[in-house]
Amino acid sequence: MNSKITLITFLLVITLFSCKKESPFTDFKYADKPVAFACEGVNSKLLNEALYSFEDDIANHYNKGIPNPRLDKAYSQILRNSAFGRLKLEDIVSKHTVSVFEALKKEDNLWDSTNPKSHLNYNSATLKCISNSIKDTNTKTTLNALLSTNSMAPKLFAPAIVNKYRNALNDRSLAMYIALDLYYAKMFDVDFSKVNLDKPEQDVDFNKLPALEKPTMQKPAVDPHAGHNH
Repeated sequence: MNSKITLITFLLVITLFSCKKESPFTDFKYADKPVAFACEGVNSKLLNEALYSFEDDIANHYNKGIPNPRLDKAYSQILRNSAFGRLKLEDIVSKHTVSVFEALKKEDNLWDSTNPKSHLNYNSATLKCISNSIKDTNTKTTLNALLSTNSMAPKLFAPAIVNKYRNALNDRSLAMYIALDLYYAKMFDVDFSKVNLDKPEQDVDFNKLPALEKPTMQKPAVDPHAGHNH
């Protein structure tokens, strides 16, 4: 009888522990968006949320005061700033993205605390999926070469894709890499308890983003960075 009670108690403890450990993320803000990244063996729903939240953040930040936000411009800036050590996450990250990050931190095998080059686990199922599905041949070759020689690091790969920022708009695997390694992975080094996350947020309608390099007869938009070195 006692052994039966002990077994039941043990099972209850395991069940409660498992429920506490899972604590699934439910605050999906972009669930109605098209699936951008899907691979077997990964939490595609959460990763898609992470990607759209990241793009919302950078589109808002790098297009301040501009009526029609340009996501290509935002990708250009985030890549350059991240590649050359000028990224200030405190000024970009939204409260929702921090919530997504907290959920991402619980994903098994996605992160590697022992990796001195990045907190991202380059041997994870997510990275393997990304490295196998990037569209641009040269980018794919470079990434896989770095991974196969255990040389992968943001400081090496980011400069290689700085001038290919437009590819991220159509190559969602590349966009997913940028979001994870050049954005979310860097959040491990930020103390968000000291960051004001209550700044106003503006949702970006990605369906209304203007076409790239679209000619117009109207007055051209003023580049707020013109005349400055970046």
